[in-house]
Amino acid sequence: MAKLFKPYTIRNVTLKNRIAMAPMCMYSCVNEDGKVEDWHRIHYGSRAVGQTGLIILEATAVQPQGRISAQDLGIWDDEHIDGLTEITRLIKQHGAAAGIQLAHAGRKATVDGDIQAPSAIPFDHHYKTPVEMSETDIQETVQAFVLAAERAAKAGFDLLELHGAHGYLINEFLSPLSNKRTDDYGGSSENRYRFLRQIIDGVRGIWEGPLFVRISAEDYSDDGMTSEQYIEMAEWMKEQGVDLIDVSSGAVVPAKIDAYPGYQVPYSETIRNGAKIPTGAVGLITSGLQAEEILKNERADIILLGRELLRDAYWPYQAARELHTEIEPPAQYSRGWTF
Repeated sequence: MAKLFKPYTIRNVTLKNRIAMAPMCMYSCVNEDGKVEDWHRIHYGSRAVGQTGLIILEATAVQPQGRISAQDLGIWDDEHIDGLTEITRLIKQHGAAAGIQLAHAGRKATVDGDIQAPSAIPFDHHYKTPVEMSETDIQETVQAFVLAAERAAKAGFDLLELHGAHGYLINEFLSPLSNKRTDDYGGSSENRYRFLRQIIDGVRGIWEGPLFVRISAEDYSDDGMTSEQYIEMAEWMKEQGVDLIDVSSGAVVPAKIDAYPGYQVPYSETIRNGAKIPTGAVGLITSGLQAEEILKNERADIILLGRELLRDAYWPYQAARELHTEIEPPAQYSRGWTF
């Protein structure tokens, strides 16, 4: 059997294959209340039917001011639990594991009112200037992540991911390009990591399941973070009980990125080998052969698909055909699931 379709165990959860759906915002909460809509039920359930092994819900806001858009999913209130519980039920009944990405947009939030960031620097001229967070603000946000993790557990999720990438709040603290603080949360790498350290410690205090962190391993800008620099932080994450680093890149500052098939895989490989921690590879991975090469050459431990799973909910079936591997179909589709 191809490695892509071999089970993979993380803590107390065994994924039926190495295919994961990367978090992708749907901007579909039409009432701007962060609650699950029909679109979410259909979208995530269909990928589970298509035999994706792990489905990670989109960036889900831990505070209302931390939404990327007013249409984002939320997990800042107990009223969100019922809808999220329905999503986990739909995912699990088709044999997939259910994950959720806990997020705060920081200075890239586009909601009304004040937005927050480690430093009062806008992303660019299209974005509002954020309010620099006080230490009280920081502790309130750390607690918001912990309460969100508690709600995720009540909703039945198998796995949590902290969104520390793409220029959102955690990433803003980690990068010296967006963090110009002179207190205990800025300056040295240890200080810039402190916010994430406190979130991980808080979440690990109440969450026993698998925990991922998504990072932007390259800032693509002078004096920014590189994958080699992230090895140190990945080692700290490992010590704190993080199980896997989901390796993406970019978007903490405006930058020109040369995107090509598999362009982020070397960053995954660097962190995997440097920090001796499992990683997930993402970024223009489109074929089963490409995914298998990444796994066989130990460049990552799981494959995260974004746009490809938007285009094709049954990508695992196509990859299995390409890799001459038979996978079990949903019973209802067995008449058409031929190899």
